[in-house]
Amino acid sequence: MKIKIIAPGKIKEKFLKDGIDEFLKRLTPYASVEVIEITPVEIKDEHLTERTLDEEGDKILSLIKPQSYVITMEIQGKELSSEDFAQKIQSLTNEGLSEIIFVIGSSCGISKKVSARANFKMSMSKMTFLHQFARLILIEQIYRAFKIIKGETYHK
Repeated sequence: MKIKIIAPGKIKEKFLKDGIDEFLKRLTPYASVEVIEITPVEIKDEHLTERTLDEEGDKILSLIKPQSYVITMEIQGKELSSEDFAQKIQSLTNEGLSEIIFVIGSSCGISKKVSARANFKMSMSKMTFLHQFARLILIEQIYRAFKIIKGETYHK
């Protein structure tokens, strides 16, 4: 299984980078995971938010193949337990999908174009997280999902 995570910006905080790197290392036996950092667009005028998100969306869509299964991280998306998330990944694997792409939006959200391309819209929580934290949480949950799928122990 190949997994890509498309996210805006670079992680600058060492503690977050260390956590992300640790879980990426742990994921190596289960899947090929690649984080693609795109340059976030700067919104200089709130009236241009949608247009700016569309520009960012075009960048994101250019990185997605037509056959890729896309999961967007959206506030209005479906919340899943860790077990349900593992079941979702297992189901996609059983369907023969070779690539899952997760898209984390910027601080202003995700473009309508990218949302429309999503095969599944997922929410981490009703709470709001910095997108840097969301990246770490998502990678940890992907790791946890594979541990659940394989029936291996991992703290609860």
